[in-house]
Amino acid sequence: MLFIEGLWELLYLDHFQSQAQAFSGVLFEAISKSMSNSSCGSSELEICRDHSSALILKLIAIASILFGGIIGIAIPIIGKHRHFLKTDGSLFVAAKAFAAGVILATGFVHMLSAASEALSDPCLPEYPWKKFPFSGFFAMMASLLTLLLDFVGTQYYERKQGLNKASEEQVRVGSVDANPGHESGIIPIVEVKELNGSSGKVFGEEEHGGMHIVGMHAHAAHHRHNHSHGQDGCDGLVSSRDHGHAHGSGHEHGHEHGEGDEESGLRHVVVSQILELGILSHSVIIGLSLGVSQSPCTIRPLIAALSFHQFFEGFALGGCISQAQFKTLSTTIMACFFAITTPAGIGIGTAISSFYNPNSPRALAAEGILDSLSAGILVYMALVDLIAADFLSKRMSCNFRLQVVSYCMLFLGAGLMSSLAVWA
Repeated sequence: MLFIEGLWELLYLDHFQSQAQAFSGVLFEAISKSMSNSSCGSSELEICRDHSSALILKLIAIASILFGGIIGIAIPIIGKHRHFLKTDGSLFVAAKAFAAGVILATGFVHMLSAASEALSDPCLPEYPWKKFPFSGFFAMMASLLTLLLDFVGTQYYERKQGLNKASEEQVRVGSVDANPGHESGIIPIVEVKELNGSSGKVFGEEEHGGMHIVGMHAHAAHHRHNHSHGQDGCDGLVSSRDHGHAHGSGHEHGHEHGEGDEESGLRHVVVSQILELGILSHSVIIGLSLGVSQSPCTIRPLIAALSFHQFFEGFALGGCISQAQFKTLSTTIMACFFAITTPAGIGIGTAISSFYNPNSPRALAAEGILDSLSAGILVYMALVDLIAADFLSKRMSCNFRLQVVSYCMLFLGAGLMSSLAVWA
């Protein structure tokens, strides 16, 4: 009996080992096929291949896309110094809603569909690419990682801001102590620190220990303003905007508004940096795809489509940068990086087009994965940090006309950007 059991275990072990070897062999074969650089079909018509005409069109595309990106990102950055496009104006909120629709459509319609198409290409081996929806999985993981990055970035900047404020208050308290003349009735700055309570909470921290993160500014605004619900809350919001903090509810109310503005500025810093990361990642892919093409029939319709694409995305990113209140140098660097990324990708693609094969399994797998990651980042940023941040705010809920215009602009931006998928 023991002999039979031992023999059974031996046979079972041999079966398991054979299964493991077969699985590893299939996996190795699939990876090797996915990393192959051999051509697998062609998406371009051979009769439309023309290297000289394609090169001329690529130079035109570089100039057109560069111009569209510069204009798009410059309008909100320069316009914030003009009355009609200030970041706290209704026109800017409506324009930002349009830009949010553009970013959302870019993630869902352009990036995610392109990723699914690339990862389901017949050139890729059936295992594992046909056995699992990798495009959706990578997009989901990118969204979750963006959430983590959003949280860590917000926490870092809030702690940094809290430490800076604490050091400034200590310096100011020291100067007040050195000056014995407090008979003027001015309250020492120590009093201000007590408004946050004596628990020593970090700047931006809630009473129950949670940190402000992501675009739930409506909830944060509710705690900052301490207005009542309903029409009274809207009246209080309008009154505070029209008459200023001096005619509000005293020093405490003004202090809370000040902290709210600083916290909002910190959020815009994180949002603008993560949004630019997502836009730059897929801009490189777009530029490379156009640069390696040798077909004028493919490049010609892409010139106008990608120029508008770059303009709309530049407007969305420029709005976030202008709200973040960066220094001039930082703003210029971020704007330049956005404007030159796609043209630089076209230039790199043109340089490597002689030996780079965009139809190889390796190129298709890399393109599909990067497109999926870009889609996840853009969808998260559009829904959470752009749309939810504005559409769930008290300002939006208290202004019916702004609601109608913003929703119309949101759907218009998403619709126009989606329609570009016919050509690009």
